[in-house]
Amino acid sequence: MVVVAQARPSERAEFIRKTYMHLAGAVAAFMAVEFVLFATGINQVITQFIAGSQIGWLAMLGGFMLLGYLSSGLTAKAGDIKTQYMGLGLYVVGEAVLFAPLLTIASYMGGGVIQSAAITTLFLFAGLSAVVFTTGTDFTFLGGALKVAGMVALGLIVCSLIFGFNLGIFFSFAMVAFAAAAILYQTSQIMQRYPTDYYVAASLALFSSVMLLFWYILRIFMSRR
Repeated sequence: MVVVAQARPSERAEFIRKTYMHLAGAVAAFMAVEFVLFATGINQVITQFIAGSQIGWLAMLGGFMLLGYLSSGLTAKAGDIKTQYMGLGLYVVGEAVLFAPLLTIASYMGGGVIQSAAITTLFLFAGLSAVVFTTGTDFTFLGGALKVAGMVALGLIVCSLIFGFNLGIFFSFAMVAFAAAAILYQTSQIMQRYPTDYYVAASLALFSSVMLLFWYILRIFMSRR
């Protein structure tokens, strides 16, 4: 299989177009699922379940990690496009459910908190993507550091849930930096390592990093209120 970096310019351009079209579609689907959750009141049920105990957050976190693993496995099957879409769709729905409690709380704050966080995320993602495409720098060297930092961050999150301490605003800023580095890494990864028919898997990789960035930018905006 020919990777994107070695493909003809026309094939490379088509891969990029399909990847970002699928990314935009995933974001739109995420918004649609959130609309349904809010319209039906399911978001309130999820929020009450999570707010009721720390076990609820741990269950959600564990379920989401399992969902991410299964979704990545499905999208990795380039020979079956339907299976790829199933993995992406599964991940989008899982993200929407995970975000429901945070968006519910943010919606009570008013003042355009969600909109401001979304716009900030969009501009930051666009800027980071532009860095990769305009400079041609290969950021895949960040992979090892991101794995270690991700394990440390996950450990801190689990400990905070078990022992009931607040990680604070500085942790949110650190996670924004982590998500930004992940976007640089994933953008380079899909260009340097992915075959040209892996555009669905590429969109999932970028979507996960964008959602992580949005989560912690939203938490920063919420903390200001």
